[in-house]
Amino acid sequence: MNYTLKNERIEAYNQSDKYVFPKYTSQLINWANQNAQGTRPRVVGQMSELFPEFMNCAKRISIEYWKEFYLKQYPFAFEEATDKIYAQIENLREAIKLIDRDMVERWVEDLIINKTFNGLYFQKAILASLAELKGASYRLANSDEEAKGIDGFVGSIPYSVKPDTYKTMGRLSETIDVKMIYYTKTKAGLKIEVED
Repeated sequence: MNYTLKNERIEAYNQSDKYVFPKYTSQLINWANQNAQGTRPRVVGQMSELFPEFMNCAKRISIEYWKEFYLKQYPFAFEEATDKIYAQIENLREAIKLIDRDMVERWVEDLIINKTFNGLYFQKAILASLAELKGASYRLANSDEEAKGIDGFVGSIPYSVKPDTYKTMGRLSETIDVKMIYYTKTKAGLKIEVED
């Protein structure tokens, strides 16, 4: 037999409290928490370790006993997390006052034009940064060179710029002498690997 057990039913079976928040407030609190990092393990503990510990030593398994166990371990966690998150809510409250329609339109344009372009088009930035490191000039490939698998040149050396996942797909089918540059997108930018 296959079936789905929805979150609402789990909550009901476990007899947990059901909090109802006004529209949008839970999303805003969650967003503030992401920025404030109020419920990170250093503030509230590592739940993946705490809960199994509770399960191993609990006199009785219930939500009341879990709360009692937790608060013995982290008696000030609710207050610390709340302070961090509420401070961020105050920041959001002030920031929201600054947002008008023109700002939203600029944000949309920045997302669609600038961030998309910069997020998807790395070749020029990679070639320019490599040229700067080597003290050389660079240029992007023309259409004939692109047809041969060349994305650009640093000095006189031709390069093909590919995401690191390209390594698992095999080399270019062309038989030209081209150096490879691989990049990996990270949260902070790009990790770049240049073939010698």
